Amino acid sequence: MSALFSAHLPAIQVVVPLISAPLCVLFRRTGATWLIALIVSWTSFGISILLLEQVIANGPISYLLGSWAAPWGIEYKVDMLSAFVMLIITSIGSISMIFAPNSVNSEIPDDRIYLFYTMYLLTFSGLLGITITGDAFNLFVFLEISSLSSYVLISLGAERNALTAAFRYLILGTVGATFYIIGVGLMYQMTGTLNMVDLAQRLPAVAETRTILVALGFVTVGIGLKLGLFPVHVWLPNAYAYAPSVVTAFLAATATKVAVYTLLRIYFTVFGTKIFTALPIGEFLLLLSLIAILSMSAVAIFQKNAKRLLAYSSVAQVGYMVIGISMVTATGLTATILHLFNHAMIKGALFLVLAAVFFRIKSVKIEHMAGLGKVMPYSMAAFVLAGFSLVGVPLTVGFVSKWYLILGALEKGWWPVAGLILISSLLAVIYFWKIVEVVYFKPRPQDAPLIHEAPLAMLIPMWVLVGANFYFGLDTDITVGSAKAAATLLIRGAP
Repeated sequence: MSALFSAHLPAIQVVVPLISAPLCVLFRRTGATWLIALIVSWTSFGISILLLEQVIANGPISYLLGSWAAPWGIEYKVDMLSAFVMLIITSIGSISMIFAPNSVNSEIPDDRIYLFYTMYLLTFSGLLGITITGDAFNLFVFLEISSLSSYVLISLGAERNALTAAFRYLILGTVGATFYIIGVGLMYQMTGTLNMVDLAQRLPAVAETRTILVALGFVTVGIGLKLGLFPVHVWLPNAYAYAPSVVTAFLAATATKVAVYTLLRIYFTVFGTKIFTALPIGEFLLLLSLIAILSMSAVAIFQKNAKRLLAYSSVAQVGYMVIGISMVTATGLTATILHLFNHAMIKGALFLVLAAVFFRIKSVKIEHMAGLGKVMPYSMAAFVLAGFSLVGVPLTVGFVSKWYLILGALEKGWWPVAGLILISSLLAVIYFWKIVEVVYFKPRPQDAPLIHEAPLAMLIPMWVLVGANFYFGLDTDITVGSAKAAATLLIRGAP
């Protein structure tokens, strides 16, 4: 029984949250729907750990749906990279569900709370499906499941602007998905297969044809829209700013990371490293990323809404990840994969703190946060410590990511790039300090209502993530080891 269960873990990982979503519609009661989402999230987290252990012990896992042999059937593939990203998604989801009840109940009308948990589970399932599938079209299906449900999640925000933000995301997300599927269709036209491993074997024979080059362009633009790559990031700031607080925390920590994973998978598993020598893709990505880390960090400085500030920061952080991809080296990819995990811990913690702030004062405008350091000391301390990690202070995960990124730049002889990375970190100090100054050095207005610290059910999750920022900043064996192993396989072109 145990062996049978273990053999079907890849399918169970996707199916359980997918079939649990309709249960939330059936039950509808707030407590029951939250309990379903909580149990499913933690079950998926446990499965992710088991899958990672299996991959470390026995190598990549191949699971054939319905026992149909690939490439005719759909194959689920779990290697070091996908197992690592699955661990990110499920850990953030599990922690977010512990945090969720207080925040969701205060921001979403009672008659829509069941809809939140339903859409959360669909988004959760879609993100897991993207990381686990070995089929390019099946990836599109899961991409749409996660996207469509996330549009609904964003629209549940308390402000009317949430609907506008969700609609803009829907339009641009649809454009991105269309670009991606056109690219996949062109690849299928030239190779006759959708299985990623099979594509990798057949593409070299037609790699220099105009059709494949156009397909690569379509796929790059489509995924770029999904991950918020500059300059096609315009949907992201409003989506993060006006979505319910827990939604912002969950999406900021997972959705863009899965999109970066997709880019890694398409570039290195399907096309291989030769495309970077055949086309100036690396130079193109590097240029966009350098503009992003500098311009978006500068834009963040002038924001008056803390969630928008962190949203622009996220666009800059995506730039760091794409810089690592543009290096096309093991060290560069190690930095990218590391930052997938590390940035999830950082932004997850920061946005949960802002969720607690909104829970108490019904605002995340920076001017309204004056004096919160005294009345919400534990929440604000968590914000400061997570902010240290965002800046890249030593002993934090943010430092580890930037260390490997700068090492990769120096290995390539890109001294100016290393310098620009350091400059962008200084810009991060400025916009981070902007909030710290208001929170700790400006008094609460005399007419401000009396507030208290966030509930324990909110403090524990945010401090778990803060603790992870320092624990994995000191003990890097698991994260760096997994990232190096995944990066090595990608560079070698291993399926």
